[in-house]
Order: sequence, then structure tokens, then C-alpha cells
Amino acid sequence: MSLFTQRPANRKGQKRIRMAEDREVLREIWEARLPVSFQLAQDEVATLNVPEPFYLMVPRLLYFPLVTDKVRKHFIQYVSPEASGREIWLSDGNGQPIKWNYPIGLWFDLFAEGALPWTVTVHFDGYPEDKIMRCSCKDTVRSQFMSYLKEADALKHKGNVMNCMQEKDHNQLWQGFQNDKFDQFWSANKKLMESVVGEGFRHIPIKCYTPEKLAMQRIVKPIDETTGTWTTLHDALLEFFPTIDFSTVRVIIHGVEPPLGTPVQWLSEHMSYPDNFLHLSVLPSTPGFSYFSTPSLSSPSTESGSRVSPNSSS
Repeated sequence: MSLFTQRPANRKGQKRIRMAEDREVLREIWEARLPVSFQLAQDEVATLNVPEPFYLMVPRLLYFPLVTDKVRKHFIQYVSPEASGREIWLSDGNGQPIKWNYPIGLWFDLFAEGALPWTVTVHFDGYPEDKIMRCSCKDTVRSQFMSYLKEADALKHKGNVMNCMQEKDHNQLWQGFQNDKFDQFWSANKKLMESVVGEGFRHIPIKCYTPEKLAMQRIVKPIDETTGTWTTLHDALLEFFPTIDFSTVRVIIHGVEPPLGTPVQWLSEHMSYPDNFLHLSVLPSTPGFSYFSTPSLSSPSTESGSRVSPNSSS
């Protein structure tokens, strides 16, 4: 039976509730790590000895401020006394400031071009406030994370789930996330992944990114109201890029390329980041590519573009 098959109502006529069912997929995504080589900016070294890089295996799902305490301690002895008390910030191999409120794995997929270990530069001077938000403490990260969760729940359930949760549930979500505890996080997050069988969420929390334009959002419904079939990744991308040629791009989530025919409801349940958003990286696979001016659409294969009915079985 397909994950997207309508199940019968219970004896009282109420609609059945389903949630993410493939725990193995959830855990594989949670446990993904990236090797990062942190290096102090050369022009900020204030000692005769140049510091060695600091290497860490970092969770893809987290934000950098949650993993850089040891990095700061490693480099602080090599900077000037005036700089040692300042908030650090990071830049990638292209020299651009890394937005700390973006998941680590998302920024890697967008800009690192797969190079490992990923070289990240640490700065104590010149915080680029015009490009990245300040993050003076982990409470700032918590506030941002909880805001994203509430936004995602507003799209999926009109905010009803987050509003009905107790403060201890919110704390469990945050503690499980920041401490990288899969079971602790998912025992609370499963409530946010519940949906009516055969209907899915109200809307899919989804953001699309290209190296030139970040965090684009569109209203994407789990079911195409015209055809009555599940909205696929292919369909969702057309909401962002109506004239895109799919043969010229790669769509990356958590470092992998899912088939374009995958229902976005399944992706939302199993491949969202902990903030409950699907973050899609759309990268050019051919030189001179333009996301918005391609004259015609390619025809996806049956495998990548086929539709599945919410009430069909397989």
C-alpha cells in the first residue's frame, strides 16, 4: 500500500491522522555530518605563531552558533585583546558572510560546490551587520528557531498545533534540536507532522534558494486542486520558476537529489529541516544558465514527472 493511499475513517466517522512513517529516513538525515576546517582570517592574527585550522564534524541540520564555542576558544588567543571580546562571524570560501540563521547543510549545498573538508573563515573584526543578523547568545538562536517553527505550523495547521503545545513541549523541541538529540526532538516534533490521511497539510512550508537569490517563498498545496493528485517536487518548482528547463538544474535537499516526481507532502514529512521547512537548493548544471528566462520547459520522464492520486494504491 502506498504511503499516500486514503485510509478508511474510524468507526465514529472521524478522519484518520497520519504522520511521517519512515523513521530510518528521518534518522539518516538527522545524523548527517559535514567535515569543516575553520581557519582564522589571516589579517586578524595578532601573534607570531599562526594558528592551526580547527576541524569539526558538524551536524548538517544545526546553525553555526550552536557548534562554534570550541572554535572561538581555539582562536581567541591569536587575536588582539580588543578583538577577543567581540562576537565572531564566519565567511565561506567565496568570502561572503555566512548567514547564521540558515542551516549549515543548506549553506554548504548552495555555495561549497561539494568540496570537503569545507573551509570556513573565522572573523573577530568587522562584523557585517548589513549582511547578517547579530547573534550575541544562544537565546537569539532559540528565538529565531521557534519563530520558524510557528511560521511552518501556521502554513500546515493554521498554527493550531504550536498554540496547543505547552511550554515544556517547546522546550523539548529546542533542547532536542540544540543538543542534537534525535529521539528527544522527534517525540515532540511528531505532533507538527500529523496530517489528515489523503489530504496532507494545509500548505507545504517550503523555501527555494539559488546562489543569486535566497529564501524565496510561494504558496504550495499538497494536492493539485485541478487534477486531485499529489503535488510533486516538479510541480512545486514551477511555482518558483514557471519557465524553468529542468534539464539545466540540480535540485538538492540535504545533499541529495530527490526524484522530481516525489510528492512534496512526503518530502515535507521526511526531509524538512528541524524548523519544519523544506529548504530546496536549485543549482545550475550547465554554464550560462538563467533561472527565469528559459524559453521552454523540458518534458520530465514518466518516473520524475508522474502523478500519484491521494486515493490510489500501489
